[in-house]
Amino acid sequence: MDTFAPDTRHRVALLVRDGALAMETGIVHRIFGEARSADGAPLYSVVTCAVRPGAVRTDADFTFNVDHGPEALAEADTVVVPASDVDYEPRGGPLEGELAEAFARIPSGTRYASVCTGSFVLAAAGLLDGRRATTHWRSAGLLARLYPAVHVEPDVLYTDEGDVLTAAGVAAGIDLCLHMVRQDHGAAVAAEVARRTVVPPHRDGGQAQYIERPVPRPAEGGATAAARAWAEADLARPMRLAAMAERASMSVRTFTRRFREETGESPARWLHRQRLAYARELLERTDLPVDRVAEKAGLGTAASLRAHMKADAGVSPTGYRRTFRGTTPPR
Repeated sequence: MDTFAPDTRHRVALLVRDGALAMETGIVHRIFGEARSADGAPLYSVVTCAVRPGAVRTDADFTFNVDHGPEALAEADTVVVPASDVDYEPRGGPLEGELAEAFARIPSGTRYASVCTGSFVLAAAGLLDGRRATTHWRSAGLLARLYPAVHVEPDVLYTDEGDVLTAAGVAAGIDLCLHMVRQDHGAAVAAEVARRTVVPPHRDGGQAQYIERPVPRPAEGGATAAARAWAEADLARPMRLAAMAERASMSVRTFTRRFREETGESPARWLHRQRLAYARELLERTDLPVDRVAEKAGLGTAASLRAHMKADAGVSPTGYRRTFRGTTPPR
Protein backbone atom coordinates (compact mmCIF):
# COMPACT_ATOMS: atom_id res chain seq x y z
CA MET A 1 0.00 0.00 0.00
CA ASP A 2 1.33 3.43 -0.93
CA THR A 3 2.13 5.83 1.86
CA PHE A 4 2.33 9.58 1.56
CA ALA A 5 4.50 11.97 3.52
CA PRO A 6 2.54 14.54 5.53
CA ASP A 7 2.17 17.99 4.02
CA THR A 8 4.79 20.01 5.87
CA ARG A 9 4.30 23.19 3.86
CA HIS A 10 3.65 26.42 5.73
CA ARG A 11 -0.09 27.06 5.45
CA VAL A 12 -1.15 30.58 4.47
CA ALA A 13 -4.82 31.53 4.70
CA LEU A 14 -5.73 34.60 2.68
CA LEU A 15 -8.90 36.12 4.13
CA VAL A 16 -10.73 38.14 1.47
CA ARG A 17 -13.68 40.37 2.18
CA ASP A 18 -16.39 42.07 0.14
CA GLY A 19 -14.71 44.59 -2.16
CA ALA A 20 -11.34 42.83 -2.06
CA LEU A 21 -8.53 44.58 -3.93
CA ALA A 22 -7.68 42.11 -6.66
CA MET A 23 -4.03 43.06 -7.08
CA GLU A 24 -3.18 42.66 -3.40
CA THR A 25 -4.88 39.29 -3.28
CA GLY A 26 -2.85 38.13 -6.26
CA ILE A 27 0.40 39.36 -4.72
CA VAL A 28 0.10 36.96 -1.79
CA HIS A 29 -0.52 33.96 -4.06
CA ARG A 30 2.29 34.95 -6.40
CA ILE A 31 5.05 35.49 -3.83
CA PHE A 32 4.33 32.53 -1.56
CA GLY A 33 3.46 30.34 -4.52
CA GLU A 34 6.88 30.93 -6.09
CA ALA A 35 8.84 29.89 -2.99
CA ARG A 36 10.60 26.56 -3.60
CA SER A 37 13.03 24.35 -1.72
CA ALA A 38 16.40 23.35 -3.18
CA ASP A 39 14.78 20.34 -4.85
CA GLY A 40 11.95 22.44 -6.29
CA ALA A 41 9.21 21.51 -3.83
CA PRO A 42 6.67 24.24 -2.90
CA LEU A 43 7.31 25.65 0.55
CA TYR A 44 3.86 27.14 1.13
CA SER A 45 0.27 26.19 0.53
CA VAL A 46 -2.00 29.20 0.04
CA VAL A 47 -5.75 28.95 0.57
CA THR A 48 -8.17 31.78 -0.10
CA CYS A 49 -11.13 31.93 2.26
CA ALA A 50 -14.00 34.23 3.13
CA VAL A 51 -16.48 34.52 5.99
CA ARG A 52 -18.92 32.86 3.57
CA PRO A 53 -17.80 30.68 0.64
CA GLY A 54 -18.99 31.70 -2.80
CA ALA A 55 -18.72 34.79 -4.98
CA VAL A 56 -16.82 37.69 -3.40
CA ARG A 57 -16.98 41.13 -4.97
CA THR A 58 -13.67 42.76 -5.90
CA ASP A 59 -12.69 46.31 -6.80
CA ALA A 60 -12.46 45.19 -10.45
CA ASP A 61 -15.06 43.99 -12.97
CA PHE A 62 -14.91 40.37 -11.82
CA THR A 63 -15.58 38.38 -8.67
CA PHE A 64 -13.58 35.80 -6.75
CA ASN A 65 -15.16 32.36 -6.53
CA VAL A 66 -14.00 31.37 -3.05
CA ASP A 67 -14.43 27.72 -2.13
CA HIS A 68 -13.29 27.92 1.48
CA GLY A 69 -15.02 29.43 4.47
CA PRO A 70 -13.62 30.55 7.83
CA GLU A 71 -12.79 26.97 8.79
CA ALA A 72 -9.59 27.40 6.75
CA LEU A 73 -8.38 29.91 9.33
CA ALA A 74 -8.22 27.23 12.01
CA GLU A 75 -5.59 25.34 10.00
CA ALA A 76 -3.40 28.30 9.05
CA ASP A 77 0.14 29.03 10.15
CA THR A 78 -0.16 32.56 8.74
CA VAL A 79 -3.31 34.60 8.11
CA VAL A 80 -3.03 37.45 5.62
CA VAL A 81 -5.72 40.14 5.35
CA PRO A 82 -5.51 42.19 2.14
CA ALA A 83 -7.33 45.49 1.66
CA SER A 84 -10.94 45.97 0.68
CA ASP A 85 -12.70 49.03 -0.66
CA VAL A 86 -14.88 48.98 2.48
CA ASP A 87 -11.75 50.09 4.38
CA TYR A 88 -11.92 53.51 2.76
CA GLU A 89 -14.64 54.51 5.23
CA PRO A 90 -13.90 52.46 8.35
CA ARG A 91 -16.11 52.88 11.39
CA GLY A 92 -13.52 51.99 13.99
CA GLY A 93 -14.23 49.93 17.06
CA PRO A 94 -13.77 46.19 17.61
CA LEU A 95 -14.54 43.44 15.12
CA GLU A 96 -18.19 42.49 14.89
CA GLY A 97 -20.44 39.83 13.38
CA GLU A 98 -19.16 37.18 11.02
CA LEU A 99 -15.70 38.68 10.77
CA ALA A 100 -15.28 38.50 14.56
CA GLU A 101 -16.53 34.92 14.51
CA ALA A 102 -14.04 34.08 11.76
CA PHE A 103 -11.13 35.54 13.75
CA ALA A 104 -12.22 33.55 16.81
CA ARG A 105 -11.35 30.39 14.86
CA ILE A 106 -7.69 31.37 14.52
CA PRO A 107 -5.57 29.48 17.08
CA SER A 108 -2.98 31.13 19.27
CA GLY A 109 0.51 31.14 17.81
CA THR A 110 -0.73 32.00 14.31
CA ARG A 111 1.16 34.73 12.47
CA TYR A 112 -0.92 37.63 11.18
CA ALA A 113 -0.17 39.99 8.31
CA SER A 114 -2.06 42.75 6.54
CA VAL A 115 -1.59 44.51 3.22
CA CYS A 116 -2.52 48.18 2.85
CA THR A 117 -5.75 49.01 4.70
CA GLY A 118 -6.16 45.41 5.80
CA SER A 119 -4.40 46.81 8.87
CA PHE A 120 -7.73 48.27 10.00
CA VAL A 121 -9.01 44.71 10.47
CA LEU A 122 -6.00 43.72 12.57
CA ALA A 123 -6.42 46.92 14.59
CA ALA A 124 -10.10 46.19 15.15
CA ALA A 125 -9.14 42.70 16.35
CA GLY A 126 -6.86 44.31 18.95
CA LEU A 127 -3.77 42.70 17.44
CA LEU A 128 -1.97 46.01 16.89
CA ASP A 129 -2.45 47.54 20.33
CA GLY A 130 0.89 48.73 21.65
CA ARG A 131 2.65 47.67 18.45
CA ARG A 132 4.15 49.41 15.47
CA ALA A 133 2.02 49.20 12.33
CA THR A 134 1.68 50.84 8.96
CA THR A 135 -0.88 51.22 6.21
CA HIS A 136 -1.22 53.23 3.02
CA TRP A 137 0.03 56.75 3.70
CA ARG A 138 -3.36 58.20 2.75
CA SER A 139 -5.01 56.22 5.56
CA ALA A 140 -2.28 56.42 8.21
CA GLY A 141 -3.76 59.43 9.99
CA LEU A 142 -7.19 57.81 10.13
CA LEU A 143 -5.76 54.56 11.51
CA ALA A 144 -4.00 56.53 14.24
CA ARG A 145 -7.17 58.46 15.13
CA LEU A 146 -9.47 55.43 15.21
CA TYR A 147 -7.02 53.23 17.08
CA PRO A 148 -4.85 55.43 19.32
CA ALA A 149 -3.23 52.40 21.00
CA VAL A 150 -1.51 51.56 17.70
CA HIS A 151 1.90 53.10 17.02
CA VAL A 152 1.34 54.05 13.38
CA GLU A 153 4.45 54.54 11.24
CA PRO A 154 3.29 56.17 7.99
CA ASP A 155 6.71 56.35 6.31
CA VAL A 156 7.77 52.68 6.21
CA LEU A 157 7.02 49.97 3.63
CA TYR A 158 6.22 47.38 6.29
CA THR A 159 6.52 46.62 9.99
CA ASP A 160 7.48 43.35 11.65
CA GLU A 161 6.42 42.81 15.24
CA GLY A 162 7.18 39.10 15.19
CA ASP A 163 3.75 37.48 15.04
CA VAL A 164 2.02 40.53 13.54
CA LEU A 165 3.21 42.26 10.37
CA THR A 166 1.71 45.08 8.33
CA ALA A 167 2.46 46.45 4.86
CA ALA A 168 1.79 49.84 3.31
CA GLY A 169 -0.12 50.28 0.05
CA VAL A 170 -0.37 47.68 -2.72
CA ALA A 171 3.17 46.94 -3.95
CA ALA A 172 4.50 47.08 -0.39
CA GLY A 173 2.64 43.80 -0.02
CA ILE A 174 5.35 42.32 -2.26
CA ASP A 175 8.03 43.69 0.07
CA LEU A 176 6.27 42.22 3.09
CA CYS A 177 5.68 38.80 1.57
CA LEU A 178 9.31 38.61 0.43
CA HIS A 179 10.34 39.60 3.96
CA MET A 180 8.27 36.75 5.42
CA VAL A 181 9.75 34.27 2.94
CA ARG A 182 13.22 35.55 3.89
CA GLN A 183 12.42 35.12 7.59
CA ASP A 184 11.02 31.62 7.06
CA HIS A 185 13.48 30.16 4.55
CA GLY A 186 16.44 32.51 4.16
CA ALA A 187 17.70 35.17 1.81
CA ALA A 188 18.53 32.80 -1.07
CA VAL A 189 14.96 31.52 -1.35
CA ALA A 190 13.54 35.05 -1.14
CA ALA A 191 16.00 36.29 -3.79
CA GLU A 192 14.96 33.51 -6.14
CA VAL A 193 11.28 34.37 -5.63
CA ALA A 194 12.08 38.02 -6.39
CA ARG A 195 14.00 37.00 -9.50
CA ARG A 196 11.10 34.90 -10.80
CA THR A 197 8.65 37.68 -10.05
CA VAL A 198 10.94 40.30 -11.65
CA VAL A 199 11.00 42.55 -8.60
CA PRO A 200 13.88 43.70 -6.37
CA PRO A 201 14.43 41.43 -3.36
CA HIS A 202 14.62 44.54 -1.20
CA ARG A 203 13.64 48.17 -1.82
CA ASP A 204 15.54 51.05 -0.25
CA GLY A 205 13.71 53.56 1.87
CA GLY A 206 10.05 53.60 2.83
CA GLN A 207 6.80 54.93 1.51
CA ALA A 208 7.79 58.45 2.57
CA GLN A 209 9.39 58.82 -0.85
CA TYR A 210 6.03 58.13 -2.52
CA ILE A 211 4.01 60.72 -0.63
CA GLU A 212 3.22 63.60 -2.92
CA ARG A 213 4.54 66.82 -1.38
CA PRO A 214 4.50 69.60 -3.95
CA VAL A 215 5.69 73.01 -2.93
CA PRO A 216 2.46 74.54 -1.62
CA ARG A 217 1.32 77.93 -2.79
CA PRO A 218 0.85 80.61 -0.17
CA ALA A 219 -2.65 80.81 1.16
CA GLU A 220 -4.71 83.65 -0.15
CA GLY A 221 -4.45 86.59 2.22
CA GLY A 222 -2.94 86.23 5.64
CA ALA A 223 -0.51 88.60 7.25
CA THR A 224 2.52 86.46 6.36
CA ALA A 225 1.47 85.50 2.81
CA ALA A 226 3.66 88.12 1.10
CA ALA A 227 6.72 87.03 3.09
CA ARG A 228 6.09 83.40 2.20
CA ALA A 229 5.72 84.25 -1.47
CA TRP A 230 8.96 86.24 -1.36
CA ALA A 231 10.81 83.35 0.28
CA GLU A 232 9.47 80.81 -2.23
CA ALA A 233 10.50 82.97 -5.18
CA ASP A 234 14.19 82.26 -4.53
CA LEU A 235 14.78 79.35 -2.16
CA ALA A 236 18.50 79.30 -3.01
CA ARG A 237 19.31 82.53 -1.20
CA PRO A 238 20.12 82.59 2.51
CA MET A 239 16.96 83.37 4.39
CA ARG A 240 16.99 85.22 7.70
CA LEU A 241 13.95 85.30 9.93
CA ALA A 242 14.43 89.06 10.41
CA ALA A 243 14.28 89.60 6.65
CA MET A 244 11.01 87.66 6.36
CA ALA A 245 9.53 89.60 9.27
CA GLU A 246 10.58 92.85 7.65
CA ARG A 247 8.74 91.84 4.47
CA ALA A 248 5.60 91.50 6.55
CA SER A 249 6.27 94.77 8.40
CA MET A 250 6.30 93.00 11.76
CA SER A 251 8.67 92.39 14.61
CA VAL A 252 10.31 88.97 14.61
CA ARG A 253 8.27 87.93 17.64
CA THR A 254 4.94 88.97 16.13
CA PHE A 255 5.83 87.51 12.75
CA THR A 256 6.75 84.14 14.29
CA ARG A 257 3.47 84.00 16.20
CA ARG A 258 1.34 84.97 13.20
CA PHE A 259 3.27 82.62 10.93
CA ARG A 260 2.52 79.67 13.17
CA GLU A 261 -1.12 80.66 13.39
CA GLU A 262 -1.43 80.78 9.60
CA THR A 263 0.68 77.75 8.63
CA GLY A 264 0.71 75.54 11.71
CA GLU A 265 4.52 75.49 11.88
CA SER A 266 7.51 77.68 12.60
CA PRO A 267 9.10 79.76 9.80
CA ALA A 268 12.26 77.62 9.96
CA ARG A 269 10.33 74.36 9.64
CA TRP A 270 8.15 75.74 6.85
CA LEU A 271 11.20 76.98 4.91
CA HIS A 272 13.00 73.66 5.32
CA ARG A 273 9.94 71.83 4.01
CA GLN A 274 9.71 74.10 0.95
CA ARG A 275 13.36 73.53 0.15
CA LEU A 276 13.07 69.76 0.44
CA ALA A 277 9.94 69.73 -1.71
CA TYR A 278 11.70 71.82 -4.36
CA ALA A 279 14.73 69.51 -4.25
CA ARG A 280 12.48 66.50 -4.81
CA GLU A 281 10.84 68.29 -7.72
CA LEU A 282 14.22 69.04 -9.29
CA LEU A 283 15.32 65.41 -8.84
CA GLU A 284 12.14 64.21 -10.52
CA ARG A 285 12.04 66.67 -13.41
CA THR A 286 15.63 67.64 -14.24
CA ASP A 287 19.01 66.05 -14.87
CA LEU A 288 20.85 68.53 -12.66
CA PRO A 289 23.70 66.97 -10.66
CA VAL A 290 22.92 66.45 -6.99
CA ASP A 291 25.20 69.27 -5.87
CA ARG A 292 23.37 71.73 -8.16
CA VAL A 293 20.02 70.51 -6.86
CA ALA A 294 21.20 71.14 -3.32
CA GLU A 295 22.41 74.63 -4.28
CA LYS A 296 19.23 75.63 -6.10
CA ALA A 297 17.03 74.38 -3.27
CA GLY A 298 19.03 76.28 -0.67
CA LEU A 299 20.20 73.13 1.08
CA GLY A 300 23.92 73.76 0.69
CA THR A 301 26.05 70.85 -0.45
CA ALA A 302 25.32 67.45 -1.94
CA ALA A 303 26.29 65.91 1.41
CA SER A 304 23.76 68.09 3.19
CA LEU A 305 21.03 67.19 0.70
CA ARG A 306 21.81 63.50 1.11
CA ALA A 307 21.45 63.78 4.88
CA HIS A 308 18.16 65.66 4.62
CA MET A 309 16.75 63.28 2.00
CA LYS A 310 17.71 60.29 4.08
CA ALA A 311 15.95 61.74 7.10
CA ASP A 312 12.90 62.92 5.15
CA ALA A 313 12.32 60.18 2.57
CA GLY A 314 14.56 57.35 3.73
CA VAL A 315 16.57 57.30 0.48
CA SER A 316 19.48 59.13 -1.10
CA PRO A 317 18.88 61.80 -3.77
CA THR A 318 20.21 59.40 -6.42
CA GLY A 319 17.96 56.62 -5.16
CA TYR A 320 14.96 58.93 -5.16
CA ARG A 321 15.72 60.10 -8.69
CA ARG A 322 16.20 56.54 -9.90
CA THR A 323 12.76 55.62 -8.56
CA PHE A 324 10.91 58.53 -10.11
CA ARG A 325 12.84 59.07 -13.34
CA GLY A 326 14.04 55.56 -14.06
CA THR A 327 17.54 56.78 -14.92
CA THR A 328 20.75 57.56 -13.10
CA PRO A 329 21.92 61.02 -14.18
CA PRO A 330 25.40 62.36 -13.49
CA ARG A 331 26.26 62.85 -9.81
